[in-house]
Amino acid sequence: MEGNSLVATTLEIARIWKEYRLEERTRFNTRVTKVKRVQRKEAGKAHAPSLWYINDDQDGPFDAIITAVGTCGEPKWLTGSPLGTARQHPDTYRGPVLHSSQLDHATPELVQDKTVVVIGSGASAIEAVETAFCRGARLCILLARKDKWIIPRNVIIDTLIAAQPFGRDMPLRCVTDFLWERFLQCWHYYGVPALVPTVPLFGGTPIVNDKFLDDVRSGKCVYVRGDTMRLTQNGVLVNTQPHNAPHLEEIKADLIVLATGYKRPDIDFLPCELFPEGYEASDALLVPNLYLQNFSTEDWSVLMTNSAYENAIASAGHFHIGIYTRTLITFILDPVTAPTAKDMKLWVDAIRYLKRGASGGALGFFMYMELIIWLLLFYIIRPDRLRWMPFILAGWGLRP
Repeated sequence: MEGNSLVATTLEIARIWKEYRLEERTRFNTRVTKVKRVQRKEAGKAHAPSLWYINDDQDGPFDAIITAVGTCGEPKWLTGSPLGTARQHPDTYRGPVLHSSQLDHATPELVQDKTVVVIGSGASAIEAVETAFCRGARLCILLARKDKWIIPRNVIIDTLIAAQPFGRDMPLRCVTDFLWERFLQCWHYYGVPALVPTVPLFGGTPIVNDKFLDDVRSGKCVYVRGDTMRLTQNGVLVNTQPHNAPHLEEIKADLIVLATGYKRPDIDFLPCELFPEGYEASDALLVPNLYLQNFSTEDWSVLMTNSAYENAIASAGHFHIGIYTRTLITFILDPVTAPTAKDMKLWVDAIRYLKRGASGGALGFFMYMELIIWLLLFYIIRPDRLRWMPFILAGWGLRP
């Protein structure tokens, strides 16, 4: 972040901090280990259906809770895998090995004029290559086990891609998919056709980046597709033909960066009854099925902002954060507008039925246009919520 942008962001945070009187309402260095739910016997006007206590009644009661733990927790180090075992073997690679999250804090001599091997194929791997070049790397080699689509950092193009509704196969969907993929191949992947993924564009979260493909075209970065077997004394051993006859190749490295992503933060501090059978997380879906993608189907006073999705073509930090928060406030101030547990489960069941067979899953993958459709239907099926629309969508009508 540039200096001017950092100053502006700091000033904005300070303004919000003062305007909403957050100093007396914030608990720093407080690890939440348990959240207790006490159902109200009678939920009247301006009341949520439950009271909430934090850490064995140390804090509370609260009318609602917002779980904003996100989807990225502790860095993954591949412990127990051949690569993770080799990393700690005394007879193997003795050079520096970093996680991509540590690259920003690497000393200049660690990266300057060095050959950096990045292991991974997601957004963190692409950003690691970009960071390495910013810190003076001579050459970057990206070892990718699977390909992901890379789309340009262009607000018009990205908005149009995210405007694809329903996130599943629909009539003429194959045509729109083909047109978008063909457009990206010609405009964004020119000169590097070998990097074009074979997976559908709308089957997972694409990577937004402008520089990486230019680095590959110029030869500054080498893209190697294959399975990383283990570390060697000089670098990394890679099987570049994992689906055919094995072809092992040693990639030499001065620095190895593990862009292996992050563990998903636990939400086990929440009561289990919030995620009943059929709506809980499973082996197939790592996150629970929630009403409007964010509310527990058992109790609307639990909002899980940006914490309950696996893949999406959308923006994580956008206006939906405020919309969902103001929706929660509306439910508290006017309980008549709030859905029942039966209504919320019906919504989840309807989405799962409509998106059955979707390549990304019913609620594990969604498009931003889908989210907008959900919010519009939120008013259409319940006209009594329309009077709250200015507040929910724009924050008009109530003052802090």
